[in-house]
Amino acid sequence: MTPHFSKILFCTDFSENAGFAFGFACKAAASNPGAAFTLLHVIPEPDAQFWKGYIYEVGDMDAKARADIDERVEAYRSRLPPGIDLNIEMRIGDPARAILEYAEAESVDLIVLGRQGHRPFAQWLLGNVAGKVAQKALCPVLIVPMDAKRQ
Repeated sequence: MTPHFSKILFCTDFSENAGFAFGFACKAAASNPGAAFTLLHVIPEPDAQFWKGYIYEVGDMDAKARADIDERVEAYRSRLPPGIDLNIEMRIGDPARAILEYAEAESVDLIVLGRQGHRPFAQWLLGNVAGKVAQKALCPVLIVPMDAKRQ
């Protein structure tokens, strides 16, 4: 028996792999008529105290940053299958924590996100958002590796 997902969360950092994973998220939304389909972008907050004073609240982002994000979101909207609506959510903070908090607060049924690949140094330096989400999520998580594009 195939589960029905009523709330699907697609998480993006606007990378090429996230764009590829969006196709899987659209397929999940199309396969679950009436499901709420949400795009979540988390703006990472630097850990260094020096930079904390320069972080904007999402509602107060400068016009250029807002226009850049809006342009990227529109690229996703243009790829939506007919009949699918996309809700947009933005957060500031640690990406894995923000994704997990949003998913729990909204009772998300499925989280879809991309994985960048096998770069040990990058994973050590930046952490592995997909891995952290998969370990702690209370719902199914679909992690789409960039390698899937090559098959």
